[in-house]
Amino acid sequence: MPSWITAQAEEEPIDILRMQAIEKNAEALGVSTRQMMESAGRALAETALRKSPKNVLILCGRGNNGGDGFVAARHLARHTDCSCISVSGERKGDSMANLRALRACGIPLHEVSCREDVYALSHLFRSADLILDCLLGTGAGGSLREPIASCVALADDSPAYILSADLPTPGIPADAILAFHKSKGVATAITDIGIPIEAECFTGPGDLLTIPKKAENAHKGHGGRVLVVGGGPYQGAPYLAGLAALRAGADIVFVASPNALDCPDLIHIPLSGRIIGEEESGQLIRAAREADVVVIGPGLGADSHDLILRVAEASRRAVIDADALRLPLPKAGETIYTPHSREFARAFDEELSGDPEKDATVVRDACPESASILLKGETDIISDGRRVRFNRTGVPAMTVGGTGDILAGVAAALLCRMPAFEAAAVAAYATGRAGEEAAQSIGDGLIASDLLLFIAQILYGD
Repeated sequence: MPSWITAQAEEEPIDILRMQAIEKNAEALGVSTRQMMESAGRALAETALRKSPKNVLILCGRGNNGGDGFVAARHLARHTDCSCISVSGERKGDSMANLRALRACGIPLHEVSCREDVYALSHLFRSADLILDCLLGTGAGGSLREPIASCVALADDSPAYILSADLPTPGIPADAILAFHKSKGVATAITDIGIPIEAECFTGPGDLLTIPKKAENAHKGHGGRVLVVGGGPYQGAPYLAGLAALRAGADIVFVASPNALDCPDLIHIPLSGRIIGEEESGQLIRAAREADVVVIGPGLGADSHDLILRVAEASRRAVIDADALRLPLPKAGETIYTPHSREFARAFDEELSGDPEKDATVVRDACPESASILLKGETDIISDGRRVRFNRTGVPAMTVGGTGDILAGVAAALLCRMPAFEAAAVAAYATGRAGEEAAQSIGDGLIASDLLLFIAQILYGD
């Protein structure tokens, strides 16, 4: 594995949603969830055996954390006396498969569904010298219910050494916590479960899990209001960005442009003249203040930069693209910059080498505060000045004009509901995947608007 990839592994700890994304990316790279569960459970068993226990009690919930416990129990059964308490209820997938395997191991397996079931097994808690806590994992939330609450109470009263899997069940006084792949904030030890480094450093389908969903009671506008400022020399660019923002989940999109194109899904803010000039400043600044995200630059030309600086300053969040990428650099409260290599050199006064290791460092170091850079290239580089992620989706057919405008619109819609770094990473992945899907049916005749048919499906499809 090249050092420029491994050097970008995320610092610990990571949050639970990010871990779920990494696991999904690992699955897409060929490491099954069954493999990861097997590795996690085996590591738990090996960690437990280092304490030389004579009697182990494994507490297993209904989710994947319980599946880790079933694997651990299967491995422990060959080395020490052990018994397993399993919360009854519906199971599926890997957890169910490992429960079936455990039943063939000949160890006592007790299913519990209520407080009385648990307290009937209180002698197991008293006699154990090690308890393996696999009740609730990274998906836990809310108050404890029975029979888990009683398991926690008896574990708390037990003299046994308690080892928790990944995160301790709330209320469990864990003596040690073995985290899988990365700490979730409280680990005493971390074990490798076979996740490829690229699952962490490259975008993948798991990154789509980080997109917040619209609330069930959402109304028009809850998905975000986007303003696109551009056009003049190049008429179609701001409309492509606006349509992409709609396809990526924004509810209302305005296009402020001197050019009025027939596009009924977008709300046109008419501007006078051939280019966007100072006479438009009051109108644009007011519109920018009302928008959730402003896209600045598609088709703009180079003659409006002084005004654009003030529009960006009035914006809460902005995507700065194309002709707006020049010094002095426009900046909003939170900003995504989307340059290709030549635009990066112009906007950040730094030349790129084409070497991904060196360029990742240059992009990271050039990133302004409260901003992220999405450097477009054969391998996209995304950084917020601290983290770096790479994206390799896309096809050569996407070199056609307008695909950058599509990317800017997708990034803007996602920025309505996500932080800049995450929005930029997901936008790069989804736009590239949309290009791949479009090229598969169209080939080199692909045009930028063809991507619009696939963006919503990539972002929000099952």
